[in-house]
Amino acid sequence: MTFEPGNPPAEAATDDHVLATWLATVAGERLLEVRGEGLEGRELKDAGDRAAHELLMDLLARHRPDDAVLSEEGKDDKVRLTSSRVWIVDPLDGTREFSEVPRDDWAVHVALWQDGDLVAGAVAQPVLGETFNTGTPPVVPPSTSDRPRIAVSRSRPPAFVHALAEDLDAELVPMGSAGVKMISVTRDVTDAYVHAGGQYEWDSAAPVAVARAAGLFTSRVDGSPLAYNQEDVYLPDVVVCRPELAERILAFIAAHGAE
Repeated sequence: MTFEPGNPPAEAATDDHVLATWLATVAGERLLEVRGEGLEGRELKDAGDRAAHELLMDLLARHRPDDAVLSEEGKDDKVRLTSSRVWIVDPLDGTREFSEVPRDDWAVHVALWQDGDLVAGAVAQPVLGETFNTGTPPVVPPSTSDRPRIAVSRSRPPAFVHALAEDLDAELVPMGSAGVKMISVTRDVTDAYVHAGGQYEWDSAAPVAVARAAGLFTSRVDGSPLAYNQEDVYLPDVVVCRPELAERILAFIAAHGAE
């Protein structure tokens, strides 16, 4: 679906799921425009980060002026800690992949935290022309693989995941963007994403919201709930998986650690 940046659907005035979807989608479309401007390398990465951040900040100020915002590319305004509604956004997740045209494994994350938990979220994968969201959650199909598949970083998969894969007789599937990895579980591209190498709230908020809405299991690697809008936004680990794999994954980590 194509949206006009200045004109959200009428429902967005009162429906946070619709607004999150629209925001992620139009930011993704802006990033595709930036990608087509002939820039390369660091220039392209910086232009993408800047363009998507500025667009999202402008649109949130216009359409949810009373809400706080936490963005990877912005200053952490601690007013969010006393706000009942906080948008948590990653304007460009997978900057490296964005700069490697024509890769598609990068994303835009838009999530809303309200009164203690995530209540809406959207993850746009612009090259696919898809925005996965909590308003119309993905329907996760039965796994089409005989072996579990675990999404891992292209360049720095945590060492323990190799041992986990051996224990589960699983296949490792490298890809970019943390959000793309989490959403890959909803798409039956993978069956799990297990990470303990360091992330921040904006890396996982939107994809975790979508994964939860789709019926997937989500937690930290010790099985505790993922908490957002914290004083310290460092949130270094996450598990997103099909529910039937959760017990085995958490048991392995409990026994062997996540180092």
